[in-house]
Amino acid sequence: MKLAAKPRGGIENLGPAPVVILVRPQMGENVGAAARAMLNFGLIDLRLVAPAFGWPNAKAVAASSGAHEILNRMTIHARLTDAVDDLHHLFATTARPRGLNKDIVDARTAAARARLQMARGRRVGLIFGPERTGLENDELTLADALVTVPLNPAFPSLNLAQAVLLLGYEWHMSTAAEPRPETPAETPAAESPAGNPHAPPATKGDLDRLLDHLLTELDDTGFFRSEDRRQSLSHTIRTMFERRRMTRPEVQLVRGIVKDLVHGRRRRKGEEGQGG
Repeated sequence: MKLAAKPRGGIENLGPAPVVILVRPQMGENVGAAARAMLNFGLIDLRLVAPAFGWPNAKAVAASSGAHEILNRMTIHARLTDAVDDLHHLFATTARPRGLNKDIVDARTAAARARLQMARGRRVGLIFGPERTGLENDELTLADALVTVPLNPAFPSLNLAQAVLLLGYEWHMSTAAEPRPETPAETPAAESPAGNPHAPPATKGDLDRLLDHLLTELDDTGFFRSEDRRQSLSHTIRTMFERRRMTRPEVQLVRGIVKDLVHGRRRRKGEEGQGG
């Protein structure tokens, strides 16, 4: 259902900006307040993952306080992997790093990195977790970097709209920031000396389908041996591929290699069975 009102000034002429993804938000009014925070700083693409309330939602509309067009354009997804399928680079917010093998940056650094990625034509997403629990480890592993905010340790609490507002502000302010040298972690493989600068970057969906393919075949061979080992190693494998910043042709190549290895193994098994 389309909502009648439009934000003052419209959003048609706003430039490219990161996508905001809210995972399992608990209350419609929090989504509306987040939409208002987004429009303050030129963020217009909002995606929800498995919200705990129905849509349309009157409380969300009221809390948006004029940012209705953000809600009009919003999309709803069943899974986080669906919501980020077309994106290339992700930042996930977390109150604590949790020991994951990920780059940990503050909001200002995340905004600067997002600018670098978008200047290359890549689509960037900012992921925010549920109000009470935050993102799960499986969801954090999808990100290229984790964003933390230095807060009062005696009260390290931000509500959802505040978190969106903080990252939106840093994104908006990064337009006037002085350019700075890149770190190796920010240089995509496609633009490294060994890469093809003209190859399109792999999206998160490309990578997710590759990993599903690879993990399915590893399951079939009994590689993981236990569910705990599978969970640990699948996170490690995903992080390894994420850091490579693969191009789409590279993903296709690896999938072809996996497919041929599997067919070769099955063929040998068939020949052994016939020989026995």
